[in-house]
Amino acid sequence: MQERSYKNHGDIQCDYGDTQNIMVQERTLPTFDAASAQITIEEGLLLYEDMVLGRMFEDKCAEMYYRGKMFGFVHLYNGQEAVSSGIVKAMKPGEDFVSSTYRDHVHALSAGVPAKEVMAELFGKATGCSKGRGGSMHMFSAEHRLLGGYAFVAEGIPVAAGAAFQSKYRKEVLGDTNPMQVTACFFGDGAANNGQFFETLNMAALWKLPILFVVENNKWAIGMAHERATSDPEIYKKASVFNMVGVEVDGMDVLAVYSAAKEAVRRARAGEGPTLIEALTYRFRGHSLADPDELRSKEEKEFWFARDPIKKLANELQTRKLATAKELKAIDKKIQTEVEEAVKFAESSPEPSPNELYRYIFAEDE
Repeated sequence: MQERSYKNHGDIQCDYGDTQNIMVQERTLPTFDAASAQITIEEGLLLYEDMVLGRMFEDKCAEMYYRGKMFGFVHLYNGQEAVSSGIVKAMKPGEDFVSSTYRDHVHALSAGVPAKEVMAELFGKATGCSKGRGGSMHMFSAEHRLLGGYAFVAEGIPVAAGAAFQSKYRKEVLGDTNPMQVTACFFGDGAANNGQFFETLNMAALWKLPILFVVENNKWAIGMAHERATSDPEIYKKASVFNMVGVEVDGMDVLAVYSAAKEAVRRARAGEGPTLIEALTYRFRGHSLADPDELRSKEEKEFWFARDPIKKLANELQTRKLATAKELKAIDKKIQTEVEEAVKFAESSPEPSPNELYRYIFAEDE
């Protein structure tokens, strides 16, 4: 990084210049031998298409937000696509469960929720995946086993454990003959300091629940640098306290994430218990679309922008002769059309009916 004038506070360097940005020494990223990742053409293109969908969808969300088409807090996922695609695409669509956070649009897309339903939800329309009642932070789809987006930090962690517990119970107590369902629980580095994180990991380890705890460590909890908020910034090491497998992975390399996820899913489905996966990643935008993003330094952003996970996979696919530049551009064009159609669908969809104001508030007898 470019040399500047700093006052040192341990591993933290505080720039007392005009912007008073806070920079933290970059953690050494885990190495991954891409050649060791055996993927088919279908897998490679699936991962690429899913990441492109996530990126283009979020870019369109930013456009629609600033045009006044959606309201409230909107937290985008740009830059972190390799984590969502790498984890969810290693699971069984429509069978395994996904628990998200308030940064949930792309998790929903990876889980198979149609782009038009996610966009309609952001527009608050009746055709949205949560019937227009959830908005940006509360995506849900029973059909696609999406357990929901959760606005409170760490709120989804015990919910995900509950889903994993019922999978194990159905299999081992009720005698379900189907393969064990696996749950992926996404949360950020800030949630790893929350009490629910420790309590749930302890129970999951004791009961050997089929669950993947996926920490998307993007270095910042809103404006708090991760290294300033935790006694040990290497979150994956906390797994050892619970006698659980902990894995550190480069969250900007979808093949690295996909490889780690497949092994974790295999273990979970075989009844070998949970895995804590810490994916080192970075969000390319501010915390939310209301965030001017003035706390992160230009040098830090440039370091991570150069590691764009979509470009990295595109290069890898072409190097391996699994896809041509023309084929990838065709996918880009296809996704662009899909996103544009999602906006049209959302704009033309009806508002929720006032007559259904109290529907879904209480469970009703069948």
